[in-house]
Amino acid sequence: MAQQQPLPSSVQPTDIYGGDEVSALVLDPGYCHTRAGYAGEEMPKQVIPSFYGHIDGRDLFGDEVILPRAGFEVRNYMNRDSVVEDWEAATKIWEHLLVKRLQPERPTPASKNGLNVGDDGDVAMDDGENDMDGLEKPLAESPLLMTEAPWNSAKAREKAIEIAMEGWGVPAFWLSRTPVLAAFAAGKATALVVDVGGANATVTAIHDGMVLKRSIQRSPVAGLWLSNQIRTMWETNEPKIDIVPSFMVENKKPVEAEAPPNARLRTFPFPIADSFRAFEEERLLTEFKESVVEVWRGPGRYMAPGNEDYARSQPGRVFEMPDGRNQMWREQRYKVSEGMWDETAAYPTAGADEGRVSKGQTIPALIKAALEGVDVDLRPNLLGNIIVTGGTTLLNGFNDRLNLELTTMYPGLKIKIHAAGLTSERRFGSWIGGSILASLGTFHQMWISRKEYDENGAGIVEKRCK
Repeated sequence: MAQQQPLPSSVQPTDIYGGDEVSALVLDPGYCHTRAGYAGEEMPKQVIPSFYGHIDGRDLFGDEVILPRAGFEVRNYMNRDSVVEDWEAATKIWEHLLVKRLQPERPTPASKNGLNVGDDGDVAMDDGENDMDGLEKPLAESPLLMTEAPWNSAKAREKAIEIAMEGWGVPAFWLSRTPVLAAFAAGKATALVVDVGGANATVTAIHDGMVLKRSIQRSPVAGLWLSNQIRTMWETNEPKIDIVPSFMVENKKPVEAEAPPNARLRTFPFPIADSFRAFEEERLLTEFKESVVEVWRGPGRYMAPGNEDYARSQPGRVFEMPDGRNQMWREQRYKVSEGMWDETAAYPTAGADEGRVSKGQTIPALIKAALEGVDVDLRPNLLGNIIVTGGTTLLNGFNDRLNLELTTMYPGLKIKIHAAGLTSERRFGSWIGGSILASLGTFHQMWISRKEYDENGAGIVEKRCK
């Protein structure tokens, strides 16, 4: 029997995915935003809110469709733990991103485009039917790498591979945990990942690309918690500040600082759903966080004697509300974020689930608990490789304060914090890690192939994606 010739380099072996020929897709779902794009690129091509509109039994996706209208509700397909709750909506929103927004428009099959009508008015169907076979599965040519929270359940993981393989017909699939990918994005295989996003703050130790399960720590002290702190601060402010989202304001006139607003508000001929109003208020709170809120850098903690007076003497920031009301914020902008570090400084917020922060939920406490959950010999290495990721870490002064807290907790140990300078790299850390991983030539023997899935069923994801 003739010896098999090696494939020329121009021909890709058919059973290997992830080579240069095939551009894998990377999907990174989170509680606030869902990101998608092509492996090997620096940024996700599409980022849309994980919140979606629901009206008259239809679901609408994307930021541009969230508008005030009658009977319009805003929902989210995830719960506050960043785990999918509504699988039907999740499938629709992911398909909207991966198929509608990322895939090029597919040509209409010859049988349907009206150009092949014969003289007698009949359509030549033969070629059309063959075309349709190839078009049935929307992602039949794209391997898919998906991210997940480190505490995602086995059932949810199996559901994800099922949707990708059965529903979209992907040729290969992989599921990776977000802290591991954030570490890869920073070029580290061993690291302590501090991820402060929208719904959760998590601290996870990664060793040789694997999550150390006992180290996983999380708390709700993140972006949405900070929004609630700002709400409480505005409510207790003298005079009280009412939150008026932009969509409510028809026009406004400039007013002096701290004077009552002079604006004409829109009236709608239908009731505005609470969920829509809350979504729009969150936009305003996000803007306030980005432009005003800062983290107290030291010396010591903000509540230490004399620090509040010192903060009052520092230059403040002016913020103008959509209705024209404006005010200078000085020491309050430090106090509002201090609860992340010192539970005694947090504003008491309404609602049982977002009540007062306990000591164990602050960021320093999460790091301490994560390090206590791993082998003592690994700790110095982890402290020398701390990776900061997630949108809420972009608050001014966050890294300086983290450094101060860690050097106080671990005197004598070398502490090195790695935080990407670009805001987009910090916001999309785990997506970028996934993009790097899925585009590596050495990764393509890792993919779970269609054949493996057919032989082993959805359970294969638990065995392979550790």
